[in-house]
Formats: sequence, structure tokens, C-alpha cells
Amino acid sequence: MHMVLWILASVALLVLAGTVYQHIGSLRDRRMHTGQGRSVSIGRGCGLYFFEEGRGEPTVLFEAGIGATHLNWRGIQDPISTVAHTVAYDRASLGWSSPCRTPRTPGNIATELHRMLEAAGFRPPYVLVGHSFGGLVMRRYALLYPDEVSGVVLVDPMRSEEWPPLNPSRQSQLDLGNRLIRYALPVVRCGLARLLVTCLFGRPGKFSEQVAGVAGSHPRHVLYRIKTEVRKMPRAVWPAVAAHWSRPSFYAGLRSHIHSIPATVREMHTAEPIRGIPVTVLTPRNAAPLTSNQLDHIGDSVLQIIARKSEHWIHLDEPDLVINAIRVMIGAPPVAVAAEAEPAMAFVTENALPEDAPLLAVPRSAR
Repeated sequence: MHMVLWILASVALLVLAGTVYQHIGSLRDRRMHTGQGRSVSIGRGCGLYFFEEGRGEPTVLFEAGIGATHLNWRGIQDPISTVAHTVAYDRASLGWSSPCRTPRTPGNIATELHRMLEAAGFRPPYVLVGHSFGGLVMRRYALLYPDEVSGVVLVDPMRSEEWPPLNPSRQSQLDLGNRLIRYALPVVRCGLARLLVTCLFGRPGKFSEQVAGVAGSHPRHVLYRIKTEVRKMPRAVWPAVAAHWSRPSFYAGLRSHIHSIPATVREMHTAEPIRGIPVTVLTPRNAAPLTSNQLDHIGDSVLQIIARKSEHWIHLDEPDLVINAIRVMIGAPPVAVAAEAEPAMAFVTENALPEDAPLLAVPRSAR
């Protein structure tokens, strides 16, 4: 009996110590990592955090994927800021932005982004750049505020037809994501996730891998994504990324986005095409190219580029491809690309071409 009480007391002390560690770490993270940007209120107790660089027109706005923050764009934002004013931000319920009560659908998020831009004193024209889920947000923004938008760049945008309710076969993925988040929240609140993430980004990374190996295949998959995708980002942002993944608010925000995917799909499936605004879509090698019908659904002037060396995170795999797509959209000359053993090529299609027209091979240096 005494042994049981001793074990329970020890566990309680560990949980208490971990909770204190988590609280102190969260305060320290906010103090260390928010100094470069600023937050503005958009009403109803919601504030959005953003980071800006550069000056001039147009302003290039960056929208990250479903669980990512403004940090995901740093490798693209820095070079683009030499030729334009740039703004990357954290959607409500993610990063350093506060939670918001509205469902995480493209229409709601685009409206909040518009309020943020007005509150911060930014003025159009805007070039919109969105990755994955963020691509749907930028499409919706262009539809809601077309007079403010001069161009759109979509980096492997989320395809509504691939997700519930249009495609019920993927419901299991959403259910799995919700379950993992439900299990993760207690771990995060007691500081264990902070310890694991800190170890992963530091020298004792093998410790995190061993713990995840005991936990099962899904944590190992998460660690794989961390190692292969996040480590392609500038090393300077790693501590801030680790800080986000150590906070309960990150997992709660991600859960709210996943919960809203069916509503997002319904909203964008019936969305009108973007008219009179040039759109560039970058599609990775491991995804089927968008058909003419799909391009027509996006807009009436769409250029598709197939990134032959990339998977879903094109801006991390081939950042120069995304940088040049943005530079062309803002009227700046493309940057030269270092010579490679095999010439880097991209395939380009336009929705003005017939569906059976051959793809055109265009070297990156020629765009």
C-alpha cells in the first residue's frame, strides 16, 4: 500500500513539475520569439500576429498550410522582400495569434485577414501566395476583394474534391488526426511534448526518436515529417517552430481546422472562378496535374507549373521555383538559378489550351 501511495505521489509531483515547466516555457517562448513581428486586433477579442519585410508595391501576402504558421514562408519571404513589401501572418488559433470563435473556413479566414490588413494600415494592391489549405483561403480572398488583388500564386493548393464530404474515403484520416490531437493535448499540458520537441531540435534528438518508437508508427511518421520538412526551413526559425509545437494552443487550433474541413470543402466546391486576375498554380511531381476543367474552376487566367523535383512542400523543396513565380507575378525579373548536373525543368500548362494539348517544357532560367 505504501508503495502504491509513493508511486502515485511521484507521478503527481512529476505532472506538477511538468506543468510548471510548460507554463514557464510558454512565457519564455512568447518573450523570445514575438519581438520581430506585431499583433493587431481584428475585433471580438481576436488578435492576429504578422511579420513584415521590405517596402514598395505590391504587397505580397503569404498564407500557410493547415497547421503551419508564418515561419513556414521565411525562406521565400526574405528574398521576395528585396523587391516588394511582404507580410506573412498566423491565422487565428495558430502561432502567436489568439483563438477565434468562427469556424476555420476560407471565407471566415479571408475576412479576418482583410480586417488585419486594414487594422495594420496596409494598402492594396496585393499579390496573394497560399500553400495547401492556404491556397483555398487566398482563392476566397480574391473572390471577396477582387479590386485589391493583382495576382495569385497557389503552391499545391488543397483540392476540395479529395476530401469529405465529396470524398468520404478520407474521413478516416480526419478521424485519425482528431484522435492523435486528443491524445497529444494532455502530453503537451504536462510539458512532455516540450521536452521531446526540444530534444528533437537539439543534440539529443535520438532520445525523441526512441520515445516515439515506443509510442507507435504514427508518432514516428510525425517525427519523419519534422526531420524532412521542417529542417528544410532556415535554421534560425527552428526554435520558434519548436515553441509552437510545444504549446497546447497549437493542437487546439489544428483540431479546429480539421473539424472545419467538410465545411471548407462545401464552400470551395461551389466557389466561382477568379475572373480577370492572373493565377499561377504550382503542382508537385507526386500529384496528378490539374485538368483544364479544374483550372477553369480556379480562374479564367491560370498558368500551371509542374515542379518536377518537389512533393507537397514545393516552397521547401524548390524555393527558387516559387520565388520566380512570385517575381514574375509582381513584374520583377526571375532570379538566375545555379547550374545543375541535369537541367531543372518545369512543365507548364494554361487553362486556355485544349485538354489534350501537350505540356510545354520550360527551363526555370527562362521563366
